[in-house]
Amino acid sequence: MKPATAAKKLGVYLEATPAEFREGVVSRDELNALQSDPPQWLRELRRNGPHPRPVVAEKLGVSISGLARGGVTEPLTTEQIEALKQEAPEWLRKERATQAEVRKEGARVKEKQREERARREQRDAATRRSRD
Repeated sequence: MKPATAAKKLGVYLEATPAEFREGVVSRDELNALQSDPPQWLRELRRNGPHPRPVVAEKLGVSISGLARGGVTEPLTTEQIEALKQEAPEWLRKERATQAEVRKEGARVKEKQREERARREQRDAATRRSRD
């Protein structure tokens, strides 16, 4: 696979990886080896960054779109992420609240679907019993 795909699967910023990683091709076996026994460079990148946007968004508790709305377009280090958390700018508080609402709505929809599925299963079971 392409190095960009492998970096995405590993959750690291491609440009921060070693040149031999960026310039080569990563086999499925190599990817599995990197995941199961990460080398020092990979452990260091995961610990300190710079982190790609999906990781930054997750660490801050916001969406990737929320990062963009907040003006964060570049990869951040763990130190920069922690500084942002401490600073807690208005945009970050707002985006975290938005993300919390999105999660809450997602949970509500999931519960509603679960209830509808249970009702449908009960109805189907009753229909099968009445046929017998």
